Amino acid sequence: MSTRSRRQGSYAPKPASESTPFSPVTPTTSTTPRLPPARLRPPPSPPRDASSSNILLFLIAFRLVNALTVRTFFQPDEFFQSLEPAWKIAFGESQGPWITWEWKHQLRSSLHPLLFAAVYAVADLLARTLGLSPASRADLLIAAPGVTQAVIAAVGDYYTWKLARYIYGGRRYESWATLALTVLSPWQWFCSTRTLSNCLETTITIVALNLWPWDWAPETSRARPDARHVNRTRLCLLLAAYACILRPTNVLIWIYLGGVALHRSTWEGKLTLVREALLSGSVVLTLSLIVDRLFYGFWTFPPLRFLYFNIAQSLAVFYGKNDLHYYISQGYPLLLTTALPFTLFGLYRTLKTRQAIPENLILVQLATISLAMPGVLSTIAHKEVRFIYPLLPALHILSASPLVDFFLPAVATTNRQYLPRRLVFIFLILVNVVIAVYTTVFHASGVISVLSYLRGQHDIHGTVASQVGTDLTYGGITAGFLMPCHSTPWRSHLVEPTIHAWALSCEPPVDLNETEKAVYRDEADQFYDNPSQFLRDNMVGGLRHIPRRPSYSAPPNAARLPTQHATPHEWPDYLIFFAQLEPTLKKLLPGAAYGECWRTFNTAWHDDWRRHGDVVVWCLDGAEQQAWRAEKHKREIEERDRQFDHIVQAFRKDAKPSKTWFSWGSSPSSSWDWPWQRRKRTTLFGVELPRLPEWNWPWKKKRGFLADLWF
Repeated sequence: MSTRSRRQGSYAPKPASESTPFSPVTPTTSTTPRLPPARLRPPPSPPRDASSSNILLFLIAFRLVNALTVRTFFQPDEFFQSLEPAWKIAFGESQGPWITWEWKHQLRSSLHPLLFAAVYAVADLLARTLGLSPASRADLLIAAPGVTQAVIAAVGDYYTWKLARYIYGGRRYESWATLALTVLSPWQWFCSTRTLSNCLETTITIVALNLWPWDWAPETSRARPDARHVNRTRLCLLLAAYACILRPTNVLIWIYLGGVALHRSTWEGKLTLVREALLSGSVVLTLSLIVDRLFYGFWTFPPLRFLYFNIAQSLAVFYGKNDLHYYISQGYPLLLTTALPFTLFGLYRTLKTRQAIPENLILVQLATISLAMPGVLSTIAHKEVRFIYPLLPALHILSASPLVDFFLPAVATTNRQYLPRRLVFIFLILVNVVIAVYTTVFHASGVISVLSYLRGQHDIHGTVASQVGTDLTYGGITAGFLMPCHSTPWRSHLVEPTIHAWALSCEPPVDLNETEKAVYRDEADQFYDNPSQFLRDNMVGGLRHIPRRPSYSAPPNAARLPTQHATPHEWPDYLIFFAQLEPTLKKLLPGAAYGECWRTFNTAWHDDWRRHGDVVVWCLDGAEQQAWRAEKHKREIEERDRQFDHIVQAFRKDAKPSKTWFSWGSSPSSSWDWPWQRRKRTTLFGVELPRLPEWNWPWKKKRGFLADLWF
């Protein structure tokens, strides 16, 4: 195979039939040095007529399975910055959503929760139309946002593949490698179907990158762009503006891309790009201002408030301070996992040959963004891996070519010299699958499961809310969470407003001076600093007057609102905490009526010592405590029986006769004779003959399976 043909398999120009706006005229001759050929790469297989719609349908189905199998907790913002405000929009504040301080100080745009408010409204209408039971309605309301986000994530995967096809050429190995990296990414499986604003930002960014005029260059700007090209660019800028409203840090991507486009354009191209940017930005900004005016009740601009509180007041530091090298040492490894070596090599090779290959311009821009954005964000004290999540599609595209160069010869041929690469390939896939399954099914799963338990108890003990005039009188159960703040979802998973719950809060030191900030302790800090003192000062009746029976055993004396803001807190029917706090509470509440009534696994490890151990629920209901003790006793007996069965099976296996040529003895159950055992001897003319070895002849009938269990 020639050097030129192998090189085109990796960096071939896009066919004319798949041109995009402002596509350059490819020069017929060039003295530019070429990339070294990809060694041992087989020629591309004949192109197949793969339907893009089929790929999109596959990705939607894949992400739906992904969303419905996620059973773990990742970030509080998944619920408190999207679903809780959406719950307020859809059902009203009286239904008990937890509205955090960011919304009280207008740091967030309501455009994101507005999407899920519409989802809640449709799901609730569907539940009422079908006459679903309260439990089924709750399951539908919990699943609906995840299903919506699954479709959004699938669109992001699809456009990642489309951008790879445009860069590498249609139906090339690199585009399929990009799709495989996206599908097999543990981070994508763990995070893409969650209702974080970063997930929507990532999808919007990759769709906009597909519409971006990558080849806006002087040699292609001789003619005035037609209406179709301008419309595509306008749609791209509308999406980019929306992404910047969602997450102001997204502007770093578009400042760089816009600067490159302006630098490479003619004067007419510059005017067109600036005009479309101003028009699109004005439309999105106006829409955001109107929606936020309706949500907050007054005029405000959340992106500016976001920058003021997080940078000017440095409130982001209150939620953690990270090292300067965080995105290098932790961010990229968590995002990429097993793809990290190929990404690093792809970045190196792309930037090294940036002057050598004109066709590599898009990859150069993607590589520059992938390094520049983490570099800028590293100057901020508070860092999280999800802040650079929008770069993951670009990083997968950059990783595709090194991945194909390394693994394609091993996959496409049967040569034994590539056996180590095949084993590495299989090992990396298995590692990705194991990480994805553990993080989405097991790690931090208890804080989700406990809310299902509370809903089940509400179905048993709760009463239906009744409306008298304009006042709501609530029955139901009460619950208190002695956990670090935002350790569990809230109304988006509690659902029922008659589950009256409170939890420790962690409001930041807003509008305090530096001296006051240095000594500030939020409610959760105060509790863990001194649990005894906190319970005395912040619980109704302190540690002396603790109720003896649950509130649902008698009608409520007064109406209660399903909110966590009441201070001091009431002693609840159900007290939820992590197992590391259990010895402390047993010491503080020795004679109280509280007792364990449920427990579940949460995680094998956690970087926060306050979240170690199982999730434990104490309750005031003696019948529930007794039922739980009986259940635990039953489980212990079953576990002992299983262990005993394993021991018996092990003994039976060890006692099984050895069928070898030296196995003397005629007894099928033993290879030796005890002195007191009488065995039939073979004699000849009254003389006892020695026993011969027992041979396993081919025609000898084998014993059955049941006999093997016993002998």
